[in-house]
Amino acid sequence: MASPDPLLDAFDAITTETFDTIAGVLDRCDDRTINAVPDAPGINSVFALVTHIDGMIGYWGGSFAAGESIPRDRDAEFRSTGTVGQAREILLRARTRLPGWAAAARSDGIRGRTATGTTRRDTATATPEFVLLHILRELAQHTGHLQICADLVTGGQ
Repeated sequence: MASPDPLLDAFDAITTETFDTIAGVLDRCDDRTINAVPDAPGINSVFALVTHIDGMIGYWGGSFAAGESIPRDRDAEFRSTGTVGQAREILLRARTRLPGWAAAARSDGIRGRTATGTTRRDTATATPEFVLLHILRELAQHTGHLQICADLVTGGQ
């Protein structure tokens, strides 16, 4: 039987694969390496990137698309530190909440267009499809960052 929303099904499948990739990166880290920042300009720790991914998903999926009030301090996301266990909890929160928010966006449209927490200037015209594709783009981009950062701080192990 065909799905009533193939775009949502594809989004869920790809984000699930990407979250699994992030979990694999966390498996390679310990409580020291997850907070280590490689010696290169503009690079963040694995923990900070997981926190930023959660903040991005909370803003775009929860606040903007679903209309929930989820506070965000984008700058603080990049300064955050913690343990591998805490990073796993943050990842679980993001991967648990996102499917419901994505489904709400597809069924109800954008509920929180006035939400704050992004540097983008085109939110007034963003469609639910744009939001889902933007989340996917950011999630994939930051997953690549996580992989590179983990390679650098763990010696590729």
